[in-house]
Amino acid sequence: MKANDRLSPSVFHPRYVHLTHLRDATIKIIGDLTANNKQLLLVDFGCGDMPYRSVIEPHVGKYLGVDLDMNPKAEHHIDFDSKTTLPDNYCDIILSNQVLEHVDTPSGYLKEALRILKPGGSIILTTHGYWYYHPTPNDYWRWTSAGLRKTVEDEDFKITSFHGIMGLAASGLQLLQDAIINKLPRFLVPPFAFIMQLKIRLFNKMNNQAQRDRDASLYVVLAQKPLN
Repeated sequence: MKANDRLSPSVFHPRYVHLTHLRDATIKIIGDLTANNKQLLLVDFGCGDMPYRSVIEPHVGKYLGVDLDMNPKAEHHIDFDSKTTLPDNYCDIILSNQVLEHVDTPSGYLKEALRILKPGGSIILTTHGYWYYHPTPNDYWRWTSAGLRKTVEDEDFKITSFHGIMGLAASGLQLLQDAIINKLPRFLVPPFAFIMQLKIRLFNKMNNQAQRDRDASLYVVLAQKPLN
């Protein structure tokens, strides 16, 4: 998946609904967090291609991409243990966009995020409930809503917002699409994805937000480091 697919996915993209909802939710949270201060320091922790950088960077004082050595785009490199050499209480915001399912040890990753975050600072964490296997380079974890809340809170973060995207009906259709799409001739993939994404968007209306917060393909979590 290319970085611009995450920011501006085509309507023929097999993740169109997922990607647009994720983008909009992430950018809205960034806007809220930076509304009164455009000089905050943001660490994109597990940054990948940094697909939202062009949109986020004007809202912050500094944007730092952190990732494995294999990512030449990252400005600060880490190993698979998620340990950085950044100082304690370093940044105001951590963006963890579709990273937690890929890290060797979620607790270690979150402990490091807590360490480098300033007291009162925020982490925007997105990860999967129901989703297909996608190693980049590894893919280890999926969460229930209760399990994800516990994973985050066990590392002393205080959750301030917990938002499910794509409810149970839409998630089931997404998994059905993913099970079929790789079996199709290449020329059939875009029209098939277009039709399925239309159905997924429609079926997503079957579940209200409370139901999506309980069962979803994707969760968007906003949490804070305590002030003391």
